[in-house]
Amino acid sequence: MDKRRVVVTGLGTVNPTGNDLKESWENIKNGVCGIAPITLFDTSNHTVSLAGEVKNFDLTKRLNKREARHMSRFTQFALYAAEEALIDSGLLEGYEGEGLAIDVKVKESDSEIAGVIISSGIGGLDTIENEHSKGIEKGFDKVSPFFIPMSISNMAAARVAISHNLQGICTCPVTACAGGSNAIGDAFHRIRDGYEEIMVCGGTEASITPLGIGGFTSMKALCTETDPNRASIPFDAERSGFVMGEGSGILVLESLDHALERGAKIYAEIVGYGSNCDAYHITAPSPNGEGGAKCMKLAIKDAGIEPSDIDYINAHGTSTHLNDAGETSAIKSVFGDHAKELAVSSTKSMTGHMLGGAGGVEAVFSVMALKDGFIPATINYKTPDPECDLDIVPNEGRNSDLNYVLSNSLGFGGHNACLIFKKYSE
Repeated sequence: MDKRRVVVTGLGTVNPTGNDLKESWENIKNGVCGIAPITLFDTSNHTVSLAGEVKNFDLTKRLNKREARHMSRFTQFALYAAEEALIDSGLLEGYEGEGLAIDVKVKESDSEIAGVIISSGIGGLDTIENEHSKGIEKGFDKVSPFFIPMSISNMAAARVAISHNLQGICTCPVTACAGGSNAIGDAFHRIRDGYEEIMVCGGTEASITPLGIGGFTSMKALCTETDPNRASIPFDAERSGFVMGEGSGILVLESLDHALERGAKIYAEIVGYGSNCDAYHITAPSPNGEGGAKCMKLAIKDAGIEPSDIDYINAHGTSTHLNDAGETSAIKSVFGDHAKELAVSSTKSMTGHMLGGAGGVEAVFSVMALKDGFIPATINYKTPDPECDLDIVPNEGRNSDLNYVLSNSLGFGGHNACLIFKKYSE
């Protein structure tokens, strides 16, 4: 069976560096750090006090305030970013750029050939915590009737589908930090293999809560640094754990034929996807990043290219010792001598680690890197680590003619997902 070409026609994001695509990408290009003291709750009894929060979030710009009260924060982020991506794509019938698009549908002929895959690693943790506290105080029969539909992880995808009458597949990969990339990769294959023409896909997360921060702190995963400029420092010898982030990144994918038929703007082409499992440990990556290496090879094979074709890798780069050293080793094993020429940066140095939202946001950045010919920096880099001796684009981004970009996502449980985007040409 012929495999159809798949392109990116819409982008949307809300994350610690900005509340829309333009603001966020400008800050990423300028190396702006989105990490700061936590404001969402009182951290006086917590060891960790920093996070990558979404700042000045005004959901009323795109969502109905009354309806948004019945959504957990992770769902609000996803729907907010999806609105931007769908408006950007031009798929919403009759929408002319004014007012809320939240209930504007795709045209009827597109509704059954358009689907949604949006990941969340944890879902509505904020709602779970709040309603549990209410249950302890007032009795559990008094919790909100919206508690279950607010907290379940699939609800972000469902809300997007319901809002815009997207009747194709609607699902939610729950694969920890690989989830956003799994969602995009699965959506890519759905279109490539003929199941849908349009997919709204990506990831979302909002786990900067007392329990979320406490849980990751107790397992020694989070950085306890108090200086935002020395907290999320991927590939730096002084790295000591990741910084929790939050946000959402959403892409609209289409078959090339469908996009061309309607005269759509095309950002880039998606050409490769790999997904596998280390089958090794619940939190630690397999030794020397072997699982991640195999996953990159799967994505390269899926794209039908050579390792030497890759120009830039948006690394998983979490700022933990095991991840960064293992990912470096994996890249060397896959790319050989070409690894010395590759640019490999981690935008988590600016956003923190958005868990299930990371792959979606980093895919947005990868596409924009291709579009603008610009490689984002790994900011706040100071102390070299011999175990991480790649070109990590330290501190300042650079202009570069990019043809292929690979984005890595490696999650707890050994889940790995890799995406490859290509500069679009007819």
